[in-house]
Amino acid sequence: MTLLLNEEQLELRALARDFSLGEIRPFAPEWDAERSLDPGIFTKLGELGFLGMRIPEEFGGLGLDLTSYLLILEELAWGDASVALAVAIHSGPVTSSLLRHGSEEQKSRFLPAMATGDCLGAFALSEPEAGSDARALKTRATQTPDGWVLNGKKKWVTSGERAGVFLLFARGDGGEGIHAFVLEAGRPGVTVGKREVTMGLTAIETVELELEGVEVGPGSLLGEAGKGFEYAKEAMEVGRLGIATQAIGIGRAALEHARAYAQERVQFGRTLADFQAIRFKLAGMANRLTAARALVRCGAQALAEPGSGSGGEGLFPVIDPEAPSAGALAAMAKTTASEAAVWITDEAVQIFGGYGYMKDYPVEKLLRDAKGTEIYEGTNEIMRLIIAKDLLQATGA
Repeated sequence: MTLLLNEEQLELRALARDFSLGEIRPFAPEWDAERSLDPGIFTKLGELGFLGMRIPEEFGGLGLDLTSYLLILEELAWGDASVALAVAIHSGPVTSSLLRHGSEEQKSRFLPAMATGDCLGAFALSEPEAGSDARALKTRATQTPDGWVLNGKKKWVTSGERAGVFLLFARGDGGEGIHAFVLEAGRPGVTVGKREVTMGLTAIETVELELEGVEVGPGSLLGEAGKGFEYAKEAMEVGRLGIATQAIGIGRAALEHARAYAQERVQFGRTLADFQAIRFKLAGMANRLTAARALVRCGAQALAEPGSGSGGEGLFPVIDPEAPSAGALAAMAKTTASEAAVWITDEAVQIFGGYGYMKDYPVEKLLRDAKGTEIYEGTNEIMRLIIAKDLLQATGA
């Protein structure tokens, strides 16, 4: 079933699947054990254009529509979730923010290198005391005659050790609101702090970022001063679709492993797949996976609409006035897909039985990876608040 994909999209998906099969899946267990991605994987992703999927051709990217990007991302997540997460942050909130709000100088300076993989993008919003409550951030941007001085600490910065550029948010002095900055790595005063030890997605570098007297020129400000919180919300709508897609890739991998194992494993003289209880598990896994994927496609269509808040491609003539907003759909997709992935991977472990609990088999890693998708880019509790707010506004409550 193609769910109305065109030939180009099918070819891109096949290319991404072959890449994951040959260049990602065979090495994922090693990366997980060593807690590190091989740097060469980013070179290979860049060579195929998979780090410039959303970047226009004029800057060296592929200029793909949102749906095509998500198709490729699912295949990368099917190969390994840590790889997909790095690509999702780079190609989702960082790239989309530069495209929507960056100056021509910023686009010309960063996008070509981001498209090739020479410069990996990272998103620096969360802080030790400002996770779900992004408005509570304390990193300061003090304006000077020559630009700005940044001071503070960022938490949970994905790909922070490898990043060449950070999309960073800081509060202005004197009630100026929150500003967004395009910050180059390696500037004086920018220090990559400790790396977190995570339950899953162990190969990704999630770090603290410390800023002490970091001087940046006025050209580092993204868009308008004081609009940073709005930009962050926009960026996370695209980011949430990316995380939902990552969850789908994880869930699909778990379903495929469980199906193959159920067809091979013999107990009581029959394969596990011959037992109704196992068939019901597999059916439930397929149901949730397909529903989540359809919801992600709906969210991608909504975010591609003019006036949806994304400045997208305008693939469809109208938005259904009775449909949830694009932001609510992204939250629904993220919630539904991530919870489906956790449930599916848990069921996969159960189907494998004792073997499922062993690191020699693939499904325990998938369960650890899936849990993260319920947390980052906004916890699912926050997603439900977004959905409820949209629902109550629609009824005038």
